[in-house]
Amino acid sequence: MKVSGNDLRIGMLIEHNGKLWTVCKLQHVKPGKGGAYMQTEMKEIRTGTKLNERFRSDEVLERVRLDEEECQLLFRDGDLFTFMNMSTFDQLQIHKYVIGDAACFLQDNMIVNISMYESEIIGVVLPDTVIMEVVEADAVVKGQTATASYKPAVLENGVRVLVPPHIESGTRIVVNTSDASYVERAK
Repeated sequence: MKVSGNDLRIGMLIEHNGKLWTVCKLQHVKPGKGGAYMQTEMKEIRTGTKLNERFRSDEVLERVRLDEEECQLLFRDGDLFTFMNMSTFDQLQIHKYVIGDAACFLQDNMIVNISMYESEIIGVVLPDTVIMEVVEADAVVKGQTATASYKPAVLENGVRVLVPPHIESGTRIVVNTSDASYVERAK
């Protein structure tokens, strides 16, 4: 699907110079002299390298559509994760580096979306939040509850997060998988 330089949006996936890029930042620039353009910051899907590029409104770019498959995590073997496609029951093995930092939040039988481009696995999208148990939390400092402060805590998967003072060891909390931040106490 073809798009012009003015039609670019944040999060859009495009093909540029033979590589797949996702648009991270956009700014419409209209200089005093010359034509207007879109100043973009893009991130390459496979390697993570960033690129700043200018696109004029008359430039035509190729927008890429990804195929998404709903899959279930079966098991982990070292740095390899084995998933089962929920519609075809095929098994896929994905290396940890493809999943990225969010791999530490994968739990047995978790349902994820796997993004593919021309049968090549590009990424794994986890649910927005997961429920984890706090295994270690610092003690509350007297007077700390008077202000909106947070204390460090360690989750069952070893990830360190900042939690409110009332959270103690053994408490189950909801954690955002994209930035490993505390959301709320689990019900």
